[in-house]
Amino acid sequence: MRRISGVTIGSEIFFVVSLLIISAGVLLLERFYLPLRTTPAYLLVPIFFALGLPASIILLVPIDLASSSGDHDVDGRGIWLPRRLLLVSWRISYWLTFALTWFILPILAEYADAGYREPKSRLMFSLRANLQYHAIVFGAGIIAGIYIFITSGVSLESLESTVMALAYSWGLVLAIYLMGHGLVAIPRRLFRNASVSGRLKRIQTHAAKVHEKMEDAIMKLEDLEAQVEELSRRNTGSAKDFKDWIEELTDDLHLPESQPRTLTRRLSEPQVQLPAVITEKYLADLSRQVTRARHNRARYVDEWDRLLYDAVATQAILDSSASKRIEIGQTSPYASFLERFTILTPYTRYLYKYYLFPYTRILLGSFLSLASMCIVWSELVKTVNPIFSIISVTVIHHAENDRGQIGIAGQVIAACWILYMCAAALSSLTEVKVWRGRALVRRNTHGESAMWYAMQVAKLSVPLAFNFLTFFPEHITKPTVFDDFIGRHIKATAAGEWFDLLFPVFILVPVCATLFNLYGKIKGWFGFGGVIDDEEEGEDASYGTGSWREGRGLIERELQGHSEAQQPPEVEPEDEGFFDSFSHRVRNTIETAQTPKWFKNVGEGFKRPKWMGGGDPSNSSGGGSNITSWFAGRQQDGRVRL
Repeated sequence: MRRISGVTIGSEIFFVVSLLIISAGVLLLERFYLPLRTTPAYLLVPIFFALGLPASIILLVPIDLASSSGDHDVDGRGIWLPRRLLLVSWRISYWLTFALTWFILPILAEYADAGYREPKSRLMFSLRANLQYHAIVFGAGIIAGIYIFITSGVSLESLESTVMALAYSWGLVLAIYLMGHGLVAIPRRLFRNASVSGRLKRIQTHAAKVHEKMEDAIMKLEDLEAQVEELSRRNTGSAKDFKDWIEELTDDLHLPESQPRTLTRRLSEPQVQLPAVITEKYLADLSRQVTRARHNRARYVDEWDRLLYDAVATQAILDSSASKRIEIGQTSPYASFLERFTILTPYTRYLYKYYLFPYTRILLGSFLSLASMCIVWSELVKTVNPIFSIISVTVIHHAENDRGQIGIAGQVIAACWILYMCAAALSSLTEVKVWRGRALVRRNTHGESAMWYAMQVAKLSVPLAFNFLTFFPEHITKPTVFDDFIGRHIKATAAGEWFDLLFPVFILVPVCATLFNLYGKIKGWFGFGGVIDDEEEGEDASYGTGSWREGRGLIERELQGHSEAQQPPEVEPEDEGFFDSFSHRVRNTIETAQTPKWFKNVGEGFKRPKWMGGGDPSNSSGGGSNITSWFAGRQQDGRVRL
């Protein structure tokens, strides 16, 4: 291949602007999941590079394909860069991603989760925690290195091949498994959410489990808080040596009043057992447990709030079928951009939520189903002949001199293919049952969890990108800088070359397991096997068990409690002035006054004259006993008429 000479200014500007857009997107993503003001820089900076570098790989692969597809038609090749610039970009992206994945992020993650106060103690804890992990990695590296040294000889290039091949192999195993699950789960989720009534029933079914987990998380945090409170009362013995540490735990103990507490009363007080001797290790473990419990509580409280919002929004869509209108109240923090866009009328909002969104989900689900089938088909046929790969056909648009030519349209399509493959793999990370209860929480993600997810993103990017290159014929991928940089190390041995070609065929295992719900069946048969927590799979079987009714009752009680809490309080009467108070008292006295008994007998000792009605027997009966009849002319039962 001839060296490409001359650099187009437009391609360079596009590349720089794209990197700036990627950087801005990564910053917004960090802001969405992490509080930027309180998160330390040793967490924000590595996470930024761990997310930004894989995103730039999605940009580099199409540019590398176009730049290496020939130099006879520069104007028709789309976005391209010189080979030297591509090589530098790949070296920086790969080795920095490698260092972040295998060394920097694991150490910093354990450092953030150590629980100790002193930086030295936290660093030593992190190194000890990663010692076993790195020992396993180095052990596997030694075995693979011996094999490569025997087949290729002892050299620096053989050592580099060992490192690259091991990192790629482990990343490819994880990427194929997660991608296979995501290729089925994403379209299926779109199809199921197209049914409004079915979506509401799944939300109600999921509510019971989320509410139970939220209650458990809150109770666990209360147990730890009680332990810290009891520890703060101990002022003798070994606790004196850690007085400042205990005071810090006590200051951060109480949660804000805005955070919900347990909805059900505990039958007993939490049991607190403190060791006889307070040590630094005990306080570090307690600090670590309190931090994890606090973030775990925030995780399920946030999930419960989002579930309530989804339930209310879905129920409003169902209820709008009669009125043809959807009214909105106060904007929720979980509302999308279209839901915050209040310029739409209630009828227009009804149209796009009741008709447009469901049909759009069906169309998008159908399109992504076809894309998933194309990816699985390409993984299967590339071992036979990559020319039958559908992905290769959609990217290579121009064939000249028996060689494919990739233009700007092919680059865009290639970027979309890589983006969907990465999205399928990364979306499965949120459904995998990971240890320590790691989760991404809006504006409240634990630092260790954020580092772990960033590490997985960095670990999966390079294997997926190189696996994408294997969909194309060899005369297309062989001249690329990426293949020359990493491909020759992966294919340095026959075992590595066959592993790269044959292992992706095992994508059928996670695809079939997700498609036919094998996870649930294996778990039902043997009691284990629920590696993927796919909520969409296990809910249909529980519709008849009453769990969705329980969830519906929980949602209704929670919403009723919120509505009562939002009612305005009763307005107390304002302080009255002197004249207002005096007039009210006089009025009440007059209205409630009755004739005293001694006054009722006045007039019974003499007879009234006839001109005053004394001769009328009808007036004398009962009327003489009440002197008010002299003035009012009739009896008022002791009430004075003014």
